[in-house]
Amino acid sequence: MSEERKIRILVAKPGLDGHDRGAKVIASAFRDAGLEVIYTGLHQTPEMIVSAAVQEDVDVVAMSVLSGAHMTLFPRVKKLLDEAGADHVLLTGGGIIPEDDVAALEAQGVGRLFGPGTPTSAAIEYVKEWFSAQNTA
Repeated sequence: MSEERKIRILVAKPGLDGHDRGAKVIASAFRDAGLEVIYTGLHQTPEMIVSAAVQEDVDVVAMSVLSGAHMTLFPRVKKLLDEAGADHVLLTGGGIIPEDDVAALEAQGVGRLFGPGTPTSAAIEYVKEWFSAQNTA
């Protein structure tokens, strides 16, 4: 078999934003696609997210940010992952993020970001392709 283990993904909902429907939808979609999903629940700090990612030994952290704090939250989580020795973990996610901010975040090492209305299949395909590329090197 080409895929000897399941992809482990942490779906995180940082900050004070209480809108978690999208996070729950994507978590279910990832699970249905065969990924092992850990969902943090609401109101997570960047430190809590990284701690959970390290403890759970995940491959991917997917954050849902609708609060407008994406330019603070994504860089903070990326920095903390790097400092924790988890720089191999893909940080991706979604939310209402302007294109200029998407480009700035990607330049800082954040993976692809998905906006409202993106089919869940696009995020699943991206994560699977990223994981496959990491494990064929």
